Amino acid sequence: MRIVVALGGNALLKRGQPLTAQAQRENIKIAAQALAKIAENNELIITHGNGPQVGLLALQGNAYKPDELYPLDVLGAETEGMIGYMIEQEMGNFVPFERPLATLLTMVEVDPKDPAFSHPTKFIGPVYEEAEAKKLAKDNHWSIKPDGQKWRRVVASPLPKRIFEIRPIRWLLEKNTIVIASGGGGIPTMYDADSHLKGVEAVIDKDLSSELLARELGADLYIMATDAEAVFLDWDTPEQRGIKCVNPIDLANYEFAAGSMGPKVSAACQFAEKTGKIAAIGSLEDLEQIVAGTAGTRVSKLVGDMESY
Repeated sequence: MRIVVALGGNALLKRGQPLTAQAQRENIKIAAQALAKIAENNELIITHGNGPQVGLLALQGNAYKPDELYPLDVLGAETEGMIGYMIEQEMGNFVPFERPLATLLTMVEVDPKDPAFSHPTKFIGPVYEEAEAKKLAKDNHWSIKPDGQKWRRVVASPLPKRIFEIRPIRWLLEKNTIVIASGGGGIPTMYDADSHLKGVEAVIDKDLSSELLARELGADLYIMATDAEAVFLDWDTPEQRGIKCVNPIDLANYEFAAGSMGPKVSAACQFAEKTGKIAAIGSLEDLEQIVAGTAGTRVSKLVGDMESY
């Protein structure tokens, strides 16, 4: 079975943890153990978030003069390499030496006319108290929004149109390689008026980009691993209930937070609707059970009435 697993940001760095290499490595080691188990008998493609890492690099850039700052597409490429290296190394400690691993820097095309450029929503970087966030926003010309009890920087998150490296990813899979690709949603790129490819100051949502990747690779199962056990209705209320399985048409009738579960639900519905296959959302700790169909939320056109936990 060909499986695409999108690792949520909390799989790499839990909320409130310091943005250190050691903290990320410890979390990636846990993720690698879970991923190695499902890689034993399956083709595996791993994608991942990079919001905190891109945000950290952007903050470090404040040490430079304004005209020396690295743009977000370059920072995205840097984080793809860094995180991919860590995943490769930790996965290498759990899979047979003969099983190849490869990280592929992945450019993803976006539309310069995408309305997302006028309405930034994608969280990047660490969380702040409101006063500190507003000061940083003023000093650095950021857009900011609340993220739970805290505040974070937000940037444009245009929809992915095309994955440029799709062919080499297929070639690697033909050699039984565990592929790490499209990290952080991929490196955002677009064609200018002269048809020249260039980078974009944006961050593509990794769940939507991973959905496009899974669809183009003909994946049998698309999993979004996060810190939630499932998709919940009436979240954070006495009536909250987890969804066990649901039809994409029914799930699309509910609203979920744009900065967290919303993109995951949209990606799951799109994958299930367009491919007729299963998308799943659940906890990284339950990855084996999600593959087996006994944990998480499964979205499929074959489901009749919604089932809850």
